[in-house]
Amino acid sequence: MATRARSKLNVKQVASLSRPGIYSDGAGLYLRVRSSGRSWFYIGRLNGKRIELGLGSVFDVSLAQAREKASTFRAMTLQGIDPRAVRDEAAQQAQPVITFGKFAMQFIDDIEDGFRNPKHRQQWRNTLETYAVTLFDLPVTDVDTEHVLAALQPIWLTKPETASRVRGRIERVLDAAKAKGLRTGENPARGRGHLYLLLPARSKAEVKHHAALPFVEIAAFMAELRTRPALSARALEFTILTTARSGEARGMTWSEVDLEAKIWTVPGSRMKAGEAHQVPLSGPAAAVLMAVAGPDDRPTDIVFPAPRGGHLSDMALAQLLKRMGQPDITVHGFRSTFRDWAGETTQFAREEVELALAHTIGSATERAYRRGRALEKRRDLMAAWSAYCSGGLPD
Repeated sequence: MATRARSKLNVKQVASLSRPGIYSDGAGLYLRVRSSGRSWFYIGRLNGKRIELGLGSVFDVSLAQAREKASTFRAMTLQGIDPRAVRDEAAQQAQPVITFGKFAMQFIDDIEDGFRNPKHRQQWRNTLETYAVTLFDLPVTDVDTEHVLAALQPIWLTKPETASRVRGRIERVLDAAKAKGLRTGENPARGRGHLYLLLPARSKAEVKHHAALPFVEIAAFMAELRTRPALSARALEFTILTTARSGEARGMTWSEVDLEAKIWTVPGSRMKAGEAHQVPLSGPAAAVLMAVAGPDDRPTDIVFPAPRGGHLSDMALAQLLKRMGQPDITVHGFRSTFRDWAGETTQFAREEVELALAHTIGSATERAYRRGRALEKRRDLMAAWSAYCSGGLPD
């Protein structure tokens, strides 16, 4: 059972006491001896209630230092001040300040394995460093609505897509800070029901989309495109015929192509949604591949290689469009051309069109089911699209 010494301790006693128990030094200071070690603690009364505070081990705090701490705490309790609150506040102030910028960069490092490619990783850093730089030196605990508004307002109407990405990334950083216990309360970067009520509404004219060629002009455009011998022209032709994203077509390898079955399987690692995507190849699309295939091609070879190796850049296709007198349309815009054509001139179901564009529909189970059932329907859809691009009948 614990014992209490009646007289004050001395340095020699503190060093030699080994019997487990609690020894009083007076004025609320006690030494606790255990088999695991010896430590100081203070017991006092605040507003009639007992309080206890640890003061540290005898190896870190001497007898004189322990007496000084106990005396300070006793003086506080006599004045009605809670020494525990004072101690906690001092400890919090002693902690290094974690700024938004420091936390954001560490957060990106922590999640970078989830990015599909280094470009996305760098985009996160670039957008925050460029457009949220006013937040970087602020303690992450202090970022509020006014700070976020100050970062977004200069680009909200002039660069709407960028502003939306910046807002979303700030929101995610602050959510992560809250999860780590560095923040409390609502996220000041939340859009719906919060920032969107404070920022000016965007008119539809201000929302920029990828410029697209009207579908009634696609046959004439394709006819001219097919007169051009450059490999970039074949890459663009194949991209249009398969309604693929530019990067998916430019990065394809021969291992992804089954010309006999007329199927192109894009692995999930190269898809925006992260899931493998099967593209039925129409006759004209397969013909493009056969035209560029060489006798020495290996499965790992890029189908549309750049002159100096690797795959063609997006800029190479953009420059081709400029040379064709179409500087205002984008490669991505041909997907909108396809969608407009399908919606306005065909009876194909919306889900077939969305699957052809590799858009996410429903749950993972539902998407797998639909992909299996809709492949042949999409083959008919891609044949009809290729025929329309050629100004003729389905192949």
